[in-house]
Amino acid sequence: MKKNKTGAVILGVAFVWFTTHFGGGFASGAQIYSYFVRYGIWCLIMPVLAMLYNTVFFAYSLRFARKHEVYDYRSYNNAFYGKFAPVFSNLFEVLYICVMCVAPAVAFATGGATLSTLTGLPYLLCTFLIGVFIFVVAIFGTDLVRKVALVLSVCIIAGLLIVYIPNIISGFSGISAAVESMTEAELPLGDALYSAFLYGTFQLSNIAVFVQHAKSFDKPVDAVKSMGVGFVVNALMMVMVVLGLMTVYTNPDAAGQSVPTLFMVQNGVGASFMTPLISILIILGAVSTAVNMVAAMVKRICGGTEKRAAEKSTDGSAVRNKPEKNEKFRVTHKEIIAALVCCIVDFGIAQFGLLTLIQKAYSLLAYLAIPVILIPYLVHMIATRFDTTN
Repeated sequence: MKKNKTGAVILGVAFVWFTTHFGGGFASGAQIYSYFVRYGIWCLIMPVLAMLYNTVFFAYSLRFARKHEVYDYRSYNNAFYGKFAPVFSNLFEVLYICVMCVAPAVAFATGGATLSTLTGLPYLLCTFLIGVFIFVVAIFGTDLVRKVALVLSVCIIAGLLIVYIPNIISGFSGISAAVESMTEAELPLGDALYSAFLYGTFQLSNIAVFVQHAKSFDKPVDAVKSMGVGFVVNALMMVMVVLGLMTVYTNPDAAGQSVPTLFMVQNGVGASFMTPLISILIILGAVSTAVNMVAAMVKRICGGTEKRAAEKSTDGSAVRNKPEKNEKFRVTHKEIIAALVCCIVDFGIAQFGLLTLIQKAYSLLAYLAIPVILIPYLVHMIATRFDTTN
Protein backbone atom coordinates (compact mmCIF):
# COMPACT_ATOMS: atom_id res chain seq x y z
CA MET A 1 0.00 0.00 0.00
CA LYS A 2 2.79 2.40 0.95
CA LYS A 3 4.65 1.56 -2.28
CA ASN A 4 1.54 2.37 -4.32
CA LYS A 5 1.08 5.66 -2.48
CA THR A 6 4.72 6.60 -3.08
CA GLY A 7 4.38 5.81 -6.78
CA ALA A 8 1.19 7.87 -7.00
CA VAL A 9 2.92 10.87 -5.43
CA ILE A 10 5.92 10.53 -7.77
CA LEU A 11 3.58 10.48 -10.77
CA GLY A 12 1.41 13.24 -9.35
CA VAL A 13 4.29 15.70 -8.90
CA ALA A 14 5.68 14.79 -12.34
CA PHE A 15 2.32 15.73 -13.82
CA VAL A 16 2.29 18.99 -11.84
CA TRP A 17 5.41 19.85 -13.86
CA PHE A 18 3.72 18.86 -17.10
CA THR A 19 0.53 20.83 -16.43
CA THR A 20 2.55 23.87 -15.35
CA HIS A 21 4.69 23.62 -18.48
CA PHE A 22 1.74 22.86 -20.74
CA GLY A 23 0.22 26.32 -20.84
CA GLY A 24 -1.61 28.23 -23.53
CA GLY A 25 1.63 28.94 -25.40
CA PHE A 26 2.54 25.23 -25.49
CA ALA A 27 -0.98 24.11 -26.40
CA SER A 28 -1.30 26.65 -29.20
CA GLY A 29 2.12 25.66 -30.56
CA ALA A 30 3.26 29.29 -30.49
CA GLN A 31 6.06 28.76 -27.97
CA ILE A 32 7.26 25.53 -29.57
CA TYR A 33 7.39 27.18 -33.00
CA SER A 34 9.05 30.37 -31.74
CA TYR A 35 11.73 28.73 -29.59
CA PHE A 36 12.43 25.55 -31.58
CA VAL A 37 10.85 24.93 -35.00
CA ARG A 38 11.98 28.18 -36.59
CA TYR A 39 15.61 27.28 -35.82
CA GLY A 40 15.62 24.44 -38.31
CA ILE A 41 16.50 20.77 -38.07
CA TRP A 42 17.87 21.27 -34.54
CA CYS A 43 14.23 21.43 -33.34
CA LEU A 44 14.22 17.62 -33.19
CA ILE A 45 16.77 17.53 -30.34
CA MET A 46 16.61 20.94 -28.64
CA PRO A 47 13.35 20.30 -26.72
CA VAL A 48 14.97 17.22 -25.17
CA LEU A 49 18.04 19.21 -24.12
CA ALA A 50 15.88 22.02 -22.69
CA MET A 51 13.88 19.52 -20.61
CA LEU A 52 17.04 17.74 -19.45
CA TYR A 53 18.36 21.11 -18.30
CA ASN A 54 15.12 21.71 -16.37
CA THR A 55 15.14 18.18 -14.92
CA VAL A 56 18.50 18.71 -13.21
CA PHE A 57 17.41 21.97 -11.58
CA PHE A 58 13.89 20.85 -10.63
CA ALA A 59 15.11 17.56 -9.14
CA TYR A 60 17.79 19.43 -7.19
CA SER A 61 15.31 21.97 -5.79
CA LEU A 62 12.67 19.38 -4.83
CA ARG A 63 15.26 17.12 -3.23
CA PHE A 64 16.60 20.08 -1.25
CA ALA A 65 13.09 21.11 -0.15
CA ARG A 66 12.25 17.59 1.10
CA LYS A 67 15.62 17.07 2.75
CA HIS A 68 15.48 20.38 4.64
CA GLU A 69 11.68 20.39 5.07
CA VAL A 70 11.00 23.81 3.55
CA TYR A 71 7.81 23.81 1.54
CA ASP A 72 6.81 27.36 0.70
CA TYR A 73 9.16 29.10 -1.67
CA ARG A 74 10.16 31.90 0.73
CA SER A 75 11.23 29.46 3.43
CA TYR A 76 12.87 27.33 0.76
CA ASN A 77 14.81 30.29 -0.66
CA ASN A 78 15.94 31.43 2.78
CA ALA A 79 17.33 27.95 3.44
CA PHE A 80 18.80 27.51 -0.04
CA TYR A 81 20.55 30.89 -0.38
CA GLY A 82 21.78 30.80 3.23
CA LYS A 83 23.71 33.93 4.23
CA PHE A 84 22.94 35.47 0.85
CA ALA A 85 19.18 35.07 1.41
CA PRO A 86 18.55 38.76 2.27
CA VAL A 87 19.60 39.58 -1.30
CA PHE A 88 18.58 36.57 -3.39
CA SER A 89 15.34 35.66 -1.61
CA ASN A 90 14.06 39.17 -2.24
CA LEU A 91 15.28 39.12 -5.85
CA PHE A 92 13.50 35.81 -6.35
CA GLU A 93 10.37 37.36 -4.87
CA VAL A 94 10.51 40.16 -7.44
CA LEU A 95 11.12 37.66 -10.25
CA TYR A 96 8.22 35.47 -9.20
CA ILE A 97 5.84 38.41 -8.87
CA CYS A 98 6.75 39.25 -12.48
CA VAL A 99 6.07 35.65 -13.48
CA MET A 100 2.76 35.75 -11.60
CA CYS A 101 1.76 38.76 -13.68
CA VAL A 102 2.92 37.22 -16.96
CA ALA A 103 2.11 33.51 -17.12
CA PRO A 104 -1.38 33.42 -15.56
CA ALA A 105 -2.36 36.55 -17.51
CA VAL A 106 -1.37 34.70 -20.69
CA ALA A 107 -3.53 31.82 -19.45
CA PHE A 108 -6.51 34.11 -18.90
CA ALA A 109 -6.08 35.78 -22.30
CA THR A 110 -5.39 32.57 -24.26
CA GLY A 111 -8.04 30.50 -22.51
CA GLY A 112 -10.61 33.28 -22.65
CA ALA A 113 -10.05 33.99 -26.34
CA THR A 114 -10.21 30.29 -27.25
CA LEU A 115 -13.35 29.70 -25.18
CA SER A 116 -14.94 32.74 -26.79
CA THR A 117 -14.17 31.42 -30.26
CA LEU A 118 -15.45 27.95 -29.37
CA THR A 119 -18.73 29.05 -27.73
CA GLY A 120 -19.41 32.49 -29.19
CA LEU A 121 -19.63 33.97 -25.68
CA PRO A 122 -18.11 37.43 -24.99
CA TYR A 123 -14.38 37.47 -24.26
CA LEU A 124 -14.93 39.26 -20.93
CA LEU A 125 -17.33 36.56 -19.73
CA CYS A 126 -15.03 33.78 -20.91
CA THR A 127 -12.00 35.15 -19.04
CA PHE A 128 -14.23 35.53 -15.99
CA LEU A 129 -15.31 31.86 -16.18
CA ILE A 130 -11.67 30.78 -16.59
CA GLY A 131 -10.79 32.89 -13.55
CA VAL A 132 -13.54 31.38 -11.39
CA PHE A 133 -12.32 27.84 -12.10
CA ILE A 134 -8.69 28.80 -11.36
CA PHE A 135 -9.74 30.52 -8.12
CA VAL A 136 -11.80 27.58 -6.84
CA VAL A 137 -9.10 24.97 -7.46
CA ALA A 138 -6.22 27.11 -6.19
CA ILE A 139 -7.75 27.90 -2.78
CA PHE A 140 -8.15 24.24 -1.87
CA GLY A 141 -4.42 23.74 -1.65
CA THR A 142 -1.58 21.49 -2.70
CA ASP A 143 -3.31 18.09 -2.48
CA LEU A 144 -6.21 19.10 -4.72
CA VAL A 145 -3.90 20.88 -7.18
CA ARG A 146 -1.86 17.68 -7.54
CA LYS A 147 -5.02 15.58 -8.07
CA VAL A 148 -6.39 18.05 -10.60
CA ALA A 149 -2.98 18.07 -12.31
CA LEU A 150 -3.12 14.27 -12.64
CA VAL A 151 -6.63 14.34 -14.15
CA LEU A 152 -5.82 17.23 -16.48
CA SER A 153 -2.59 15.55 -17.57
CA VAL A 154 -4.39 12.36 -18.57
CA CYS A 155 -7.00 14.37 -20.50
CA ILE A 156 -4.39 16.61 -22.14
CA ILE A 157 -2.02 13.78 -23.12
CA ALA A 158 -4.89 11.70 -24.50
CA GLY A 159 -6.16 14.70 -26.46
CA LEU A 160 -2.70 15.52 -27.81
CA LEU A 161 -2.23 11.95 -28.99
CA ILE A 162 -5.63 12.01 -30.71
CA VAL A 163 -4.81 15.30 -32.46
CA TYR A 164 -1.15 14.83 -33.33
CA ILE A 165 -0.66 11.15 -34.14
CA PRO A 166 -3.10 11.09 -37.11
CA ASN A 167 -1.73 14.39 -38.40
CA ILE A 168 1.89 13.22 -38.09
CA ILE A 169 1.10 9.97 -39.90
CA SER A 170 -0.92 11.60 -42.67
CA GLY A 171 1.56 14.46 -42.94
CA PHE A 172 4.72 12.36 -43.08
CA SER A 173 5.52 13.67 -46.55
CA GLY A 174 5.28 17.20 -45.11
CA ILE A 175 7.73 16.26 -42.35
CA SER A 176 10.14 14.88 -44.97
CA ALA A 177 9.84 18.10 -46.95
CA ALA A 178 10.43 20.11 -43.78
CA VAL A 179 13.57 18.10 -42.96
CA GLU A 180 14.89 18.71 -46.47
CA SER A 181 14.09 22.42 -46.31
CA MET A 182 15.59 22.81 -42.82
CA THR A 183 18.76 20.95 -43.83
CA GLU A 184 19.24 23.09 -46.91
CA ALA A 185 18.78 26.27 -44.87
CA GLU A 186 21.79 25.30 -42.68
CA LEU A 187 20.58 27.38 -39.73
CA PRO A 188 23.34 27.71 -37.11
CA LEU A 189 23.45 25.36 -34.12
CA GLY A 190 24.47 28.24 -31.84
CA ASP A 191 21.19 30.11 -32.38
CA ALA A 192 19.16 26.96 -31.72
CA LEU A 193 21.10 26.22 -28.52
CA TYR A 194 20.68 29.77 -27.27
CA SER A 195 16.94 29.72 -27.93
CA ALA A 196 16.59 26.38 -26.09
CA PHE A 197 18.67 27.84 -23.24
CA LEU A 198 16.32 30.83 -22.96
CA TYR A 199 13.30 28.53 -23.01
CA GLY A 200 14.70 26.35 -20.26
CA THR A 201 15.87 29.30 -18.17
CA PHE A 202 12.47 30.95 -18.18
CA GLN A 203 11.01 27.66 -16.94
CA LEU A 204 13.35 27.72 -13.91
CA SER A 205 11.05 30.22 -12.20
CA ASN A 206 8.61 27.30 -11.80
CA ILE A 207 10.76 26.11 -8.87
CA ALA A 208 8.49 28.36 -6.80
CA VAL A 209 5.52 26.29 -7.97
CA PHE A 210 7.08 22.90 -7.29
CA VAL A 211 8.67 23.11 -3.83
CA GLN A 212 5.31 22.95 -2.02
CA HIS A 213 4.81 19.45 -3.45
CA ALA A 214 8.10 18.14 -2.02
CA LYS A 215 6.33 17.64 1.31
CA SER A 216 4.43 14.71 -0.19
CA PHE A 217 7.56 12.70 -0.97
CA ASP A 218 8.40 9.85 1.37
CA LYS A 219 12.16 10.39 0.85
CA PRO A 220 14.27 13.11 -0.84
CA VAL A 221 15.36 10.66 -3.55
CA ASP A 222 11.72 10.44 -4.68
CA ALA A 223 12.13 13.96 -6.06
CA VAL A 224 14.74 12.70 -8.53
CA LYS A 225 12.49 9.83 -9.62
CA SER A 226 9.54 12.16 -10.05
CA MET A 227 11.44 14.64 -12.19
CA GLY A 228 12.83 11.74 -14.23
CA VAL A 229 9.26 10.77 -15.10
CA GLY A 230 8.49 14.44 -15.77
CA PHE A 231 11.42 14.66 -18.18
CA VAL A 232 10.15 11.72 -20.25
CA VAL A 233 6.59 13.07 -20.42
CA ASN A 234 7.55 16.67 -21.22
CA ALA A 235 10.27 15.79 -23.74
CA LEU A 236 8.08 13.31 -25.62
CA MET A 237 5.14 15.70 -25.80
CA MET A 238 7.35 18.53 -27.04
CA VAL A 239 8.95 16.40 -29.77
CA MET A 240 5.48 15.25 -30.82
CA VAL A 241 4.31 18.88 -31.14
CA VAL A 242 7.47 19.69 -33.13
CA LEU A 243 6.74 16.84 -35.56
CA GLY A 244 3.14 18.00 -35.89
CA LEU A 245 4.18 21.56 -36.70
CA MET A 246 6.71 20.26 -39.20
CA THR A 247 3.83 18.85 -41.28
CA VAL A 248 2.92 22.42 -42.27
CA TYR A 249 6.41 23.94 -42.04
CA THR A 250 6.78 24.41 -45.80
CA ASN A 251 3.35 26.06 -46.09
CA PRO A 252 4.03 29.77 -46.87
CA ASP A 253 1.34 30.83 -44.35
CA ALA A 254 2.67 28.77 -41.44
CA ALA A 255 5.25 31.25 -40.14
CA GLY A 256 2.69 34.01 -39.59
CA GLN A 257 0.21 31.94 -37.54
CA SER A 258 -0.51 33.02 -33.97
CA VAL A 259 -1.94 29.55 -33.19
CA PRO A 260 0.23 27.14 -35.24
CA THR A 261 -1.43 24.01 -33.81
CA LEU A 262 -4.84 25.16 -35.00
CA PHE A 263 -3.36 25.87 -38.43
CA MET A 264 -1.93 22.35 -38.51
CA VAL A 265 -5.31 20.83 -37.63
CA GLN A 266 -7.16 22.93 -40.22
CA ASN A 267 -4.74 21.72 -42.90
CA GLY A 268 -4.65 18.13 -41.66
CA VAL A 269 -7.06 15.26 -41.10
CA GLY A 270 -10.46 15.44 -39.37
CA ALA A 271 -10.51 19.23 -39.14
CA SER A 272 -14.20 19.35 -38.18
CA PHE A 273 -13.57 17.12 -35.14
CA MET A 274 -10.01 18.18 -34.32
CA THR A 275 -10.65 21.94 -34.28
CA PRO A 276 -12.95 21.98 -31.20
CA LEU A 277 -10.80 19.31 -29.53
CA ILE A 278 -7.57 21.31 -29.86
CA SER A 279 -9.46 24.39 -28.67
CA ILE A 280 -10.43 22.52 -25.49
CA LEU A 281 -6.81 21.39 -25.04
CA ILE A 282 -5.61 24.99 -25.30
CA ILE A 283 -8.12 26.00 -22.61
CA LEU A 284 -7.05 23.11 -20.35
CA GLY A 285 -3.39 23.97 -20.88
CA ALA A 286 -3.97 27.62 -20.02
CA VAL A 287 -5.99 26.79 -16.92
CA SER A 288 -3.54 24.16 -15.62
CA THR A 289 -0.62 26.62 -15.67
CA ALA A 290 -2.55 29.36 -13.93
CA VAL A 291 -3.90 27.00 -11.24
CA ASN A 292 -0.42 25.77 -10.30
CA MET A 293 1.04 29.28 -10.15
CA VAL A 294 -1.79 30.87 -8.19
CA ALA A 295 -1.74 27.94 -5.74
CA ALA A 296 2.01 28.48 -5.20
CA MET A 297 1.46 32.18 -4.47
CA VAL A 298 -1.32 31.32 -2.00
CA LYS A 299 1.03 28.82 -0.33
CA ARG A 300 3.73 31.51 -0.10
CA ILE A 301 1.41 34.13 1.39
CA CYS A 302 -0.36 31.79 3.80
CA GLY A 303 2.51 29.42 4.62
CA GLY A 304 3.54 31.44 7.65
CA THR A 305 0.03 31.19 9.04
CA GLU A 306 0.07 27.41 8.74
CA LYS A 307 3.44 27.22 10.47
CA ARG A 308 2.34 29.43 13.38
CA ALA A 309 -0.88 27.43 13.66
CA ALA A 310 0.96 24.12 14.03
CA GLU A 311 -0.45 22.00 16.79
CA LYS A 312 1.00 22.53 20.23
CA SER A 313 0.72 20.36 23.29
CA THR A 314 -0.85 21.65 26.52
CA ASP A 315 2.58 22.55 27.89
CA GLY A 316 3.29 24.72 24.83
CA SER A 317 5.80 22.43 23.12
CA ALA A 318 5.44 22.08 19.36
CA VAL A 319 4.42 18.75 17.88
CA ARG A 320 4.13 17.55 14.30
CA ASN A 321 0.95 18.81 12.67
CA LYS A 322 -1.41 16.07 11.48
CA PRO A 323 -4.60 17.52 10.06
CA GLU A 324 -7.80 15.65 10.71
CA LYS A 325 -9.76 14.15 7.83
CA ASN A 326 -12.50 16.77 8.04
CA GLU A 327 -9.87 19.51 7.82
CA LYS A 328 -8.20 18.14 4.69
CA PHE A 329 -9.71 20.75 2.38
CA ARG A 330 -10.33 23.46 4.95
CA VAL A 331 -9.82 26.93 3.53
CA THR A 332 -8.96 30.01 5.57
CA HIS A 333 -10.12 33.54 4.86
CA LYS A 334 -6.52 34.52 4.18
CA GLU A 335 -6.17 31.83 1.49
CA ILE A 336 -9.40 32.95 -0.15
CA ILE A 337 -8.32 36.60 -0.21
CA ALA A 338 -4.82 35.73 -1.51
CA ALA A 339 -6.19 33.63 -4.36
CA LEU A 340 -8.85 36.23 -5.17
CA VAL A 341 -6.31 39.06 -5.39
CA CYS A 342 -4.03 36.99 -7.66
CA CYS A 343 -6.93 36.12 -9.96
CA ILE A 344 -8.25 39.70 -10.09
CA VAL A 345 -4.81 41.09 -11.01
CA ASP A 346 -4.29 38.51 -13.76
CA PHE A 347 -7.85 38.96 -15.01
CA GLY A 348 -7.27 42.72 -15.20
CA ILE A 349 -4.02 42.36 -17.16
CA ALA A 350 -5.70 40.00 -19.63
CA GLN A 351 -8.38 42.61 -20.41
CA PHE A 352 -5.76 44.95 -21.88
CA GLY A 353 -5.23 42.52 -24.74
CA LEU A 354 -1.48 42.55 -24.13
CA LEU A 355 -0.95 38.93 -25.16
CA THR A 356 1.79 39.75 -27.65
CA LEU A 357 3.58 42.00 -25.16
CA ILE A 358 3.21 39.43 -22.39
CA GLN A 359 4.69 36.66 -24.55
CA LYS A 360 7.69 38.86 -25.37
CA ALA A 361 8.23 39.17 -21.63
CA TYR A 362 9.16 35.47 -21.45
CA SER A 363 12.65 36.11 -22.80
CA LEU A 364 13.06 39.08 -20.45
CA LEU A 365 12.14 36.85 -17.50
CA ALA A 366 14.75 34.33 -18.68
CA TYR A 367 17.42 37.04 -18.51
CA LEU A 368 16.25 37.95 -14.99
CA ALA A 369 16.41 34.28 -13.95
CA ILE A 370 20.09 33.95 -14.93
CA PRO A 371 21.53 35.94 -11.98
CA VAL A 372 18.73 35.02 -9.55
CA ILE A 373 18.44 31.25 -10.17
CA LEU A 374 20.86 29.81 -12.74
CA ILE A 375 24.19 31.15 -11.43
CA PRO A 376 23.43 30.74 -7.68
CA TYR A 377 22.24 27.17 -8.25
CA LEU A 378 25.37 26.22 -10.18
CA VAL A 379 27.49 27.71 -7.40
CA HIS A 380 25.44 25.84 -4.78
CA MET A 381 25.80 22.54 -6.63
CA ILE A 382 29.56 22.92 -6.81
CA ALA A 383 30.10 24.32 -3.30
CA THR A 384 27.93 21.68 -1.54
CA ARG A 385 28.72 18.81 -3.94
CA PHE A 386 25.07 18.55 -4.84
CA ASP A 387 23.93 19.17 -1.28
CA THR A 388 25.90 16.30 0.24
CA THR A 389 28.25 18.28 2.50
CA ASN A 390 25.70 18.99 5.22
